Amino acid sequence: MATIFIDGQVGTTGIEISERLRGRADIELISLANDERKSPSARTRLLQQADVAILCLPDDAAVESVALADGKARILDASTAHRTHPDWAYGLPELSPTAREEIANAQFVSNPGCYPQGFILLTRPLIQAGLLSASTPLRCHALSGYSGGGRQMIEKFRDFSPSQADTLGVQSYAHGQQHKHLPEMLKYSGTTVQPLFTPNVANYYKGMLVQVPLFATELNNASPAQVHEVLSQRYADEAFINVASLDAEELMDGGFLNPTGCNDSNRIDLMVMGDTQRIILCARYDNLGKGAAGAAVQNLNIMLGIKESSGL
Repeated sequence: MATIFIDGQVGTTGIEISERLRGRADIELISLANDERKSPSARTRLLQQADVAILCLPDDAAVESVALADGKARILDASTAHRTHPDWAYGLPELSPTAREEIANAQFVSNPGCYPQGFILLTRPLIQAGLLSASTPLRCHALSGYSGGGRQMIEKFRDFSPSQADTLGVQSYAHGQQHKHLPEMLKYSGTTVQPLFTPNVANYYKGMLVQVPLFATELNNASPAQVHEVLSQRYADEAFINVASLDAEELMDGGFLNPTGCNDSNRIDLMVMGDTQRIILCARYDNLGKGAAGAAVQNLNIMLGIKESSGL
């Protein structure tokens, strides 16, 4: 039975992963007492004792934990610190035909960011199929529930008065185009131009939409049906990816798309919508599910050779 240590178990992602792993008979969770959580010696003991350590920490602390583990445990890092590191496997199993093997054999696996997953899964197949040039400047508009910002943002939104909630329903950020997810989006999508990224946080707990708008001329004048066919074929055998029907009418509610529609699942809905001149690619998923903790459990299962859907 594999032993698993979650370093950062009381953070938002750590709690979500713990809940998904608790009660499983095929793994053993080991943990620190509350008064030991910040003790380097106590952390070192479990980082070197575990078969796999899952890091749910700020970037600097994650780098420190890797050093403390000293190669004794395999590492699954949910921080941003190692997502583009050449010596780390990128933990997006649906990325390529070899991704699962790379994750399964890796000493170090970096769990992907929430926003990048949707962007990469939507655009990479189109670039590889030749419909979308790698040199096309891409735009990405995204919306997430406030849980994606961690404890401080959760407390901020939960403390809103009714009047504040009305006036601060959606807030945009990262206007300087320095968002920490951009290097990841650039590296794994296949684009050669850093995308223009406009993320927004909304006054609901979890659930997200990632949208990439394109003109048909940027897709070699491909029709929405042709774009849809590329995505449908690419993900036909992926258990956690649902490519909706063209225009995704079955996912709409009176013409509106609810960002919380995949909550409490590890599913990601991919959509192709628009007309002969303008096409919108859209991904919908739970930012704490497939966007974070669900993805971590999926990666852990692959690392351990366990059925990939276990606990999901």
